[in-house]
Amino acid sequence: MDAYIVEILFGGFFLMLLLGAPITIALGGAALATFMAVEKNPIAFVQIAFTSVGSFPLMALPAFVLAGALMEAAGISRRLVDIAETLAGPITGGLGAATVLACLFFGAISGSGPATTAAVGMLMIPAMTKRNYDRSYASAVTAASGGLGIIIPPSIPMVIFGISAMGLMPPPDAVAKYGEFASVSIPKLFVAGVVPGIVMAGSLVVINYFISKKHGYVGLTEKWSFSDIRSSLRRGVWSILAPVIILGGIYAGLFTPTESAIVAIFYTLFVGIFLHRELKFASLLNSLRTTTWITGRVLLILFTATVFGRLLVEQRIPATIADSMLSLTDNIYLIWSMIIVFLLFVGMFMETLAAIMILVPVLLPVMYTLGMDPTHVGIVIICTLSVGFMTPPLGENLFVASGIGGSSIEAIVARIHPFVIVSTISIFLIAFFPQISLWLPSMVGY
Repeated sequence: MDAYIVEILFGGFFLMLLLGAPITIALGGAALATFMAVEKNPIAFVQIAFTSVGSFPLMALPAFVLAGALMEAAGISRRLVDIAETLAGPITGGLGAATVLACLFFGAISGSGPATTAAVGMLMIPAMTKRNYDRSYASAVTAASGGLGIIIPPSIPMVIFGISAMGLMPPPDAVAKYGEFASVSIPKLFVAGVVPGIVMAGSLVVINYFISKKHGYVGLTEKWSFSDIRSSLRRGVWSILAPVIILGGIYAGLFTPTESAIVAIFYTLFVGIFLHRELKFASLLNSLRTTTWITGRVLLILFTATVFGRLLVEQRIPATIADSMLSLTDNIYLIWSMIIVFLLFVGMFMETLAAIMILVPVLLPVMYTLGMDPTHVGIVIICTLSVGFMTPPLGENLFVASGIGGSSIEAIVARIHPFVIVSTISIFLIAFFPQISLWLPSMVGY
């Protein structure tokens, strides 16, 4: 590893971030400066960047974004919230629990943390304030639950992780020591995210219960009304079928994740136009604009992060970091602890997709050397980075919830730390017990 090249690569990256440059510009500028320093042809920079968006699985990205936007416009998200509210019933802090459940449902559609926060928050934050919930707490529980959107499949970060990890092979000495590793596949990542997503959601429901009990936030009703539950399920049957069709088709092998996203778009168009009759032309155009903006932003990051990652590998930075960590300890629990703390810190400052594309080439070789299943590693990385959506200064969900609820960022942050703590505890459980991630994939044949 050439220290001079590393200084240019990372020094240029952090310098541009400190100057306020967008992360895309910081990544691209640092990578281009490094290319010039080593006297590589700049045309190679463009070729690597262009090739990065040529993979078939990446086509799922704009399709899932469009499907999520259309489902919100088609009234599917509102019906999912209604189902969550009736299921919460008399539970203490019922609306808070309903918010977590609604984010869990909508996460199975959108694949995005901020999108989940916005879709559910627009309905749940006003509902909670009307029931005498503190406005900042209502915003906090929504921001915390929105992070489930990237854990529950289909998940945009899982697609990006799968693409980033597919080109990384375990080192020969690791193969000799541990044998063949499980392959990285996006369908397997989708299956593996289900149980960890439920674990993360369960921790949020539990902490919401204790906080609500302390502050006197009562349930929605005195007892469960099975007629109301039946009525909401009947009204929302087409909404519930959306994730069932998307995930069921993938798990059954009927179509790939990319193909399932196209199925989701046509399903939503049919439901929104002919069944719910809520999807209007203006809403359709707005969904297309949203998809264009989000997809363009992600692809720009992917362009530059791919070149940055290629330079990391060429300079053997991942191997050096792996050797450094393993020289400190080979205890898997200590290494997991270091990685989780590091990712929690990174998530506070860096956008999730950029963090995945930059860090996967660094972290995955370390875990390969320790014999860890890359699917399990991917789930832990994504779960940990999901906490970044609710921690300042970046905290995208905080800004979304603040804009919807009207509370200041400072007020929301003051109420969100219990959710951060229980989410972190859940992440350690998921990391230390790999079967939480790998049990379901093994049951369905992955």
